[in-house]
Amino acid sequence: MKRKLFCEISPLTYRLSMEKEILKRHLKDFLQGTHFAKERSESSLPVLVYRHNSLIRRRLGNVNMQLQENKATNLALAVPHINGLIIRPGETFSVWKLVGRTTKRKGYKEGLTIAKGQPNQGIGGGLCQLSNLIHWLILHSELTITEHHHHDGLDLFPDFGRQIPFGTGTSISYNYIDYRFKNETNNIYQLRLWVDDEYLCGELRAKEMQRHTFHIHAEDEYFSRERPRVGDGTSGMEGVIYRNGKVYRDVIDRTTGRCVESQLIRTNHARVMYECPPSIVIQDK
Repeated sequence: MKRKLFCEISPLTYRLSMEKEILKRHLKDFLQGTHFAKERSESSLPVLVYRHNSLIRRRLGNVNMQLQENKATNLALAVPHINGLIIRPGETFSVWKLVGRTTKRKGYKEGLTIAKGQPNQGIGGGLCQLSNLIHWLILHSELTITEHHHHDGLDLFPDFGRQIPFGTGTSISYNYIDYRFKNETNNIYQLRLWVDDEYLCGELRAKEMQRHTFHIHAEDEYFSRERPRVGDGTSGMEGVIYRNGKVYRDVIDRTTGRCVESQLIRTNHARVMYECPPSIVIQDK
């Protein structure tokens, strides 16, 4: 029998382990002396780099829609802590340095979370949609992503009005699983975020025009049925379905319109955790 980790013994040991990781992150940031962006401005910088809106209430498999309503509340509470943020040269953006702990006392509600590769719920759940939106904006900029976590190679829900390539999402959990980027340019950037009745809306703005524009796209996308593999939790299954594909970021010269570089930013081989609809073609391997 596999020996349990300390965090798996009970809810208490899990909580203790989590607090240990939170303390470690605070200590690491202190020792490294990272200069975090904190200044916010009500005035918008003049250049619009990129804009995107993300539907808040999405049908995700059999997930209770009340969790989507609660997510709307959580987003509305978190967004004002980031809206208007100025990111100057040398500064680092951190979701959790700005939002802080998401507690019931602050008004946060039970929302959708992901734990051990399965849908779950917890106070402040659903804020991954916020980091997803920010990440999508930053992919269209010359800023440097310094911390980005994926959902461990899992395709948890069937697509619902997907607008961006699969595999460009993020995972966050206070505070040791963060989303961060650094301004290593000479330009000044600004994040504009707000929510309306339907959408989480975002803009990345700048003081000066960027030299390049960016196009993110997916190639070689397909579903495959593969033999179970020892040690990955699929042994004993008749066949495991995976979602495959590659995500590229094209760097385009603004003056000439020519692609100067095509960067492979993600290779997807994600285990599908839902029953595929008949419309999906599955290749046998």
